[in-house]
Amino acid sequence: MTAESEKFHPFGALGEGIEPPERLNDPFGCNPHPLCRIAAEALMRHLESHPEWSGELACGKMFGVLVVRGRRGESGFLAAFSGNLHGSNNHPYFVPPVYDMLAPDGFFRRGEAEISAINRRIDDLTGGEELKNARLKAERAAVEAVEEVGRFRLRAAEARRERGLRRAAGEDAEILDNESRREKSELRRLKESSVRRTAEARAALEALLHEIEELKSERKRRSEQLQRELFMHFEAVDSQGRKENILSIFDRSVHSLPPAGTGECAAPKLFQYAFLNGYTPLSIAEFWYGASPKGEVRRHGSFYPACRGKCKPLLEYMLRGIDMEKAAAEEFPSEPEIVYEDSELTVVSKPAGMLSVEGKIERPSVEAWAKLRFGADAARVVNRLDMDVSGLMIVAKSPESYRRLQEQFLRRTVKKRYIALVEGAAAADEGRIEIPLRPDPFDRPRQVADPVHGKRAVTLFRVKERRQSQTLVELEPVTGRTHQLRVHAASAEGLDSPIVGDTLYGARPARRLCLHSEYLEFDSPRTGERLRFSAPLPPEEAF
Repeated sequence: MTAESEKFHPFGALGEGIEPPERLNDPFGCNPHPLCRIAAEALMRHLESHPEWSGELACGKMFGVLVVRGRRGESGFLAAFSGNLHGSNNHPYFVPPVYDMLAPDGFFRRGEAEISAINRRIDDLTGGEELKNARLKAERAAVEAVEEVGRFRLRAAEARRERGLRRAAGEDAEILDNESRREKSELRRLKESSVRRTAEARAALEALLHEIEELKSERKRRSEQLQRELFMHFEAVDSQGRKENILSIFDRSVHSLPPAGTGECAAPKLFQYAFLNGYTPLSIAEFWYGASPKGEVRRHGSFYPACRGKCKPLLEYMLRGIDMEKAAAEEFPSEPEIVYEDSELTVVSKPAGMLSVEGKIERPSVEAWAKLRFGADAARVVNRLDMDVSGLMIVAKSPESYRRLQEQFLRRTVKKRYIALVEGAAAADEGRIEIPLRPDPFDRPRQVADPVHGKRAVTLFRVKERRQSQTLVELEPVTGRTHQLRVHAASAEGLDSPIVGDTLYGARPARRLCLHSEYLEFDSPRTGERLRFSAPLPPEEAF
């Protein structure tokens, strides 16, 4: 078996009756072709045939499959993993890396060894006896200096009292004055000695701390230098065989410097191998295998779009000139439905697919609709919904109404309730989910759980209806973080059931994201009266 034949896996009988796609799909979409699903199942069977990988795979890893047409017209697939597997970048079943940075004699390994030596020295200093003893010595010197001076002052005070008695008894004043001067001189010398000893001990500690900081700076400098050199060796190839290193590619993007790990994801490996070996890419899909990593929401066996931070500039370069599949033309909703209106505000029900505020894409928005209806200077959207979420929103008609309504959201006196259809069965009938969230800077708009740096995010839930393979739930966000309900639904610490259609967090593709804001309750900015609004889904849109 040749090395190339180990990488190309023909479908054979598995693909019978399934027509390959005519054009490559968008790697940043998430609607896998049936052949991609067949390829992913075959890849998972291969993974399960390697028990030596089981421990690593249990912790979770992203894999990718690329359906390709060979030079003789035969169809099959290529497979790849993100990062490395079992300590290696190369395994017979998988395509090779764009650049093998794990080669034993390569510059990266040498650079890593040098940085590891620095790390060991830092660890030795920060956790060793030398630093510990220096801290104790500095602390002891400071304490002893205070105690020694304190004891001398007590003795001096007693001596002054005795001299007073002696002076009253008629003893020679010159003798007494000389004693007093000697005490003051001794105190001065004691203070100078204490300051010197304390300073010496502190200087020894500072020298060690300075060495640690210098080592950390050197580590950072070497790491950045090694990363840049690594990116210079990562040469991506496009469909015409033209090559360019990742550093140059990202220099033209918004990031300028590639994030760590760029070029090691499955998608770039797959396209690189296909272009270098004469395969025509037809369809790509990436899926997660194993447990969800800490902080992220990944589901075993679920398909995910390529990450934007690391892969978007790179794949845009690699796929330039490819006749890619175009998304079907969408009929955008033109305006929201008015639920309530008075002199200060309007409550509307936004349809799914409409933007809340004007964005980068050409699509109708509630904000644009409101400006046309009420005037650009007056109308302001008070609360927002994701584009694919439908339901109730508030539009203020004046800056003062906007301010008063915003204050209610900030004080969390606005009551909101959503209805969602989730995949599978929610474990409990009702409860509270509290998972702090923050944005993933390299894969926006994805959010990740982060108990240290994340912002508090709380959701109450109640099951309304259990179906055969889905659950209808009410969700009440106590806080209002981006994607809060979506992450809390999909997370294993939450409902462990992604919202139907939420491919960003591991759900299967569906006709829409099944999340609807059905209830809003707040105080009128004009009268203070408590206002309550409901917007049930129309029958044709019901989940």
